Formats: sequence, structure tokens, C-alpha cells
Amino acid sequence: MLCPIDGTQLVMADRNGVEIDYCPQCRGVWLDRGELDKIIERSVAQMAPPAAPPRYQEDRKSYKRKRGDSFLSDIFDF
Repeated sequence: MLCPIDGTQLVMADRNGVEIDYCPQCRGVWLDRGELDKIIERSVAQMAPPAAPPRYQEDRKSYKRKRGDSFLSDIFDF
């Protein structure tokens, strides 16, 4: 297939499991029906943030220090 802009032969490439046609000369990209939707669906799935580990209130309290306490007071009983 030829590029509709400059007539160069289009090259096929694989992006996220979807074959796309692009022009190496003008760098234009052409997608077949449904390919954009597939790329978007797959990229959203990859960008989903990982689940945050659960936070326990008890752990948070144990790490709070009073003003003036040093880190040694966590290790030793003063």
C-alpha cells in the first residue's frame, strides 16, 4: 500500500499486538477499522496503577514520635 501523502511504500509495525501501517518518509500512521480502539484498550490496561498495600492504623501509631524524642527512644526504653 502506498502513502496517501507522498506515495512512499507503507511499512507494517506491531504496536501492543496491533499491526499498524506507517510511512517511513513522512512518519504518517494509518490504522484499519478498530485498531485505534484496540491500542487504547491495551494501553489503559498497562497504565493501571498497582493496588496499594493495605495500611494498618496500629503500625502508623508505632512510628509516630513525640516532639523531642530521638530515634534511639524507639530502640531503647528511656
